[in-house]
Amino acid sequence: MKDPISCGRRRALRVVASSSLALAMPWALTACGNGGPAFKGSDITGTHLGKDWTLTDFNGQPRTLSSFAGKVVVVFFGYTQCPDVCPTSMAELADVMHKLGPDADKVQVLFITVDPDRDTAEILKQYATAFDARFLALRGTADETRKAAAAFKAYYAKVPGKSGAADDYTMDHTAAFYLFDTRGEARVLAKHDASADDLAHDIKLLLKR
Repeated sequence: MKDPISCGRRRALRVVASSSLALAMPWALTACGNGGPAFKGSDITGTHLGKDWTLTDFNGQPRTLSSFAGKVVVVFFGYTQCPDVCPTSMAELADVMHKLGPDADKVQVLFITVDPDRDTAEILKQYATAFDARFLALRGTADETRKAAAAFKAYYAKVPGKSGAADDYTMDHTAAFYLFDTRGEARVLAKHDASADDLAHDIKLLLKR
């Protein structure tokens, strides 16, 4: 099961290689065999994904996963100039928050940019909060971004444009939702086309635990 997405120049989806979703299915089968929660997404309990990273939010505050202890955290990697998958996924997360009602205040959505060269703090703030005022976007240096992506086993790569200009490029990147429980443990990996109902279902299960 491989699911990084190319936000390509022709605004078409293109599947490329991904290690994270390729590994998700064995984890899911193991968890189901142990009588774990009936998640709609792949159960990644025990994988310890998403540990040991530090990025900065659009307000200039350093953040780690522990910054959101006590909340269910949903992480999505993308970039603001993504023409299709990212805005669609962010809009779906906004729909999820609506479906959660009062429980949405116990959830933190994090958008991690894979394009820190162009995604400034100001741009990220305008982008993320346009979908929901509670959303946060994070960025880092090139090294910090690589470290964060490695922690999630997320893939990203620059795809040069036809002009050859330095700022003419798109980004291939893993498009998936990572769900963490209130203790900061990775629990669910959902494909980018998972429904808002399915995501809300899994978040509600995590809020009960």
